[in-house]
Amino acid sequence: MKTIAKQLNIKTFPFEIKDADGNCIYCEDSNGYWNKSEYDANGYCIYYESSNGYWDKREYDADGYCIYHEDSYGVLVDNRPKKTDVQKAIELLKKEGLLVDGQILKS
Repeated sequence: MKTIAKQLNIKTFPFEIKDADGNCIYCEDSNGYWNKSEYDANGYCIYYESSNGYWDKREYDADGYCIYHEDSYGVLVDNRPKKTDVQKAIELLKKEGLLVDGQILKS
C-alpha cells in the first residue's frame, strides 16, 4: 500500500497534515514511516497509530486527567469511575422504557 506522501508524490519531508486546531493528525518521513493521531474537542490525543503496528487509545476526564489507557503492547489502565448498582438499574429501566421523567412505569 502506498503511503499518503507517495500517493501525492511529496518530495519534502517530514510531511505533515494538521487539523483546524493545529494538531498534527498525520506525519510521514522520507523512509515511509508514518503515524496518525486523533484528538478530542479539548485537544487531547485520544488515538495514535504508527506504521510499525503500535497503537494507543486514551480517554480523559473533565479535568484533563487520563482515566483510560490501552495500547498494542497489552498495557491497560482503567481509572474510569465505576457505576453503582443503582446507576446500572436506572440505566436499565430507562433503556427498557420503564422509567420516564423519574417515574417507574407499572406494567
